[in-house]
Amino acid sequence: MKHSISILLLIFFIHDAFSQQIASPTPPMGFMTWNYFKDNLTENDVCTIADALVSTGLRDLGFNHIFIDDGWQGGRDNRNNLIPDPVKFPSGMKTLSDYVHSQGLKLGIYSDGAPLTCAGYTGSLHFEDQDARTFAQWGIDYLKYDYCNAPSDRETAIARYAKMAKALKSCGREIILGICEWGDREPWLWAGKAGGQLWRTTADVRDKWRSKTKPKTPADLHHLGAGIFDIMNVNASLNKFAGPGGWNDADMLVVGLNGKEGPSGDLGGTGCSDIEYQSQMSLWCLMAAPLMISCDIRNMNTTTKMILTNKDIIDINQDSRGIQAQRYIIDNWHIFTKPLSNGDIAIGILNASDSTLIFSMDKIYSEFPDMKFAFDVWKKERLPVKKNRKVSIVPHETKVYKLSAK
Repeated sequence: MKHSISILLLIFFIHDAFSQQIASPTPPMGFMTWNYFKDNLTENDVCTIADALVSTGLRDLGFNHIFIDDGWQGGRDNRNNLIPDPVKFPSGMKTLSDYVHSQGLKLGIYSDGAPLTCAGYTGSLHFEDQDARTFAQWGIDYLKYDYCNAPSDRETAIARYAKMAKALKSCGREIILGICEWGDREPWLWAGKAGGQLWRTTADVRDKWRSKTKPKTPADLHHLGAGIFDIMNVNASLNKFAGPGGWNDADMLVVGLNGKEGPSGDLGGTGCSDIEYQSQMSLWCLMAAPLMISCDIRNMNTTTKMILTNKDIIDINQDSRGIQAQRYIIDNWHIFTKPLSNGDIAIGILNASDSTLIFSMDKIYSEFPDMKFAFDVWKKERLPVKKNRKVSIVPHETKVYKLSAK
């Protein structure tokens, strides 16, 4: 483990040279509409979510996007320009975008690289340049580009995503491209070259810890239902493909959904414990994954707000070095190490078993002999590093520490 960490740190220093003057230098953060609103979203919903991002302090912590998902479309006009649904968005997208921007936020939108989207609305195939110009005129800052109703081969996907990326680059406005083909064609190998700044790595997340049936391949998660652990288990192995300007997207945070019916509630998505929700926040931050809230932030309970507004864990996610943690598996432990820009090391320790276990911190401290203090980001405790320290970790909990030399 020690030799592997040394090599990893050398690679991370090389990473830093490329982390400046690029689009999406840190993982995007914000609110994604799909899990809570599905395709019933209205402009009033967007405005009230924008207000809540400000009033709860989430915006000031970095959650500065609203990502409008599928269902906003009203077809095309007589010049083939995309138009929003006039009932759901009567004021139009430009007016809505202006309001979102006035709140110090950015606005994302959704389309699909096929004639129809996943929910059956108008897609962008063969209209890439025109739609990109439309998005720019509306003041859009981000495009989630899905891939339902499209061919299964990799070559076509690359071509379609590259075409939209080229259109966005020529539209006169910086628009981040989020590639969403669910990892089926291994986008981490090609999505950055095709022009994406982030790419989904797995099937859609469900509001549960893990699938009852162990998936034989990541593709099995489409029909088994991917829980937090299932998605982490895929995404964690892809760390070498992530960095500033190109992120492994592990899908939305289900923190605070609490078993809500809807897209995240099918295939066994009946809800998670607070410990499991906290673990998702910890794991996504360690993996430098985009942080996209999907619960009703207008009505958060105390625990949900505590999890989502923990600045110390968010700082790990948004660290300027943009390093996705390296994972090591030892028995039932998943151990994550993430070097930070100030010289600290973020450490995650997940108990993947269904029983409370005792972890010896000597396993960690021996790897980093120069570190003198360990800060628990959830308990807000700063303790001196010393031998024979043992920590009790309950099932599915992820302890997170920042180790520092002073």
